[in-house]
Amino acid sequence: MAAPAGRAPGQRPPRADARRNRELLLAAARTAFEEAGPDTSLVEIARRAGVGQGTLYRHFPTRADLLQAVLADRIETLCRRAAQLSAAESPDGALAAWLRLFLVHVHGNQGLAGAFMVEEIEPWVADCHRVIVEAAADLLRRAQRTGTARPDLTPDDLVQLVVGIALATARSDNADQADRLLTLALDAVRRPAG
Repeated sequence: MAAPAGRAPGQRPPRADARRNRELLLAAARTAFEEAGPDTSLVEIARRAGVGQGTLYRHFPTRADLLQAVLADRIETLCRRAAQLSAAESPDGALAAWLRLFLVHVHGNQGLAGAFMVEEIEPWVADCHRVIVEAAADLLRRAQRTGTARPDLTPDDLVQLVVGIALATARSDNADQADRLLTLALDAVRRPAG
């Protein structure tokens, strides 16, 4: 049997205190990045987590490692919500609800994603994009099977629409503009009558 992800074969699982420290660091980083962006001081993140700088660097040797862990956690949560919505909502309702969550995700993570472009971790960013497109594909296929979504629409179209809306409204003073644009886009997603 293969070792769990992130561990070499034969390597013991991390101790409970190490797991707790990692979670404290991730929670502190999530909050700090939301408040001040991806350039937040790593010293400040360690202080907020209640751990020393050495502990931070043992878990996350570079800023990119910490950014990657926070963004991966957010993407995992987003994709988990796609599955939950798919199980609990109508195909149309699930797709619309998830696209709204995705819009919030894109708005909230533009700085993190941009930091990766600077750090030159494009292959990892491409993998994140693939995971998001797969989540959109599952929801879209379900809506297309019931005949409520356009058959010519692709998951990548949906992702690009939402990213475009997020980028176009990133500096808008109108807080409702992104949601209004997404509502218009959802009208275009629906299969034309007749």
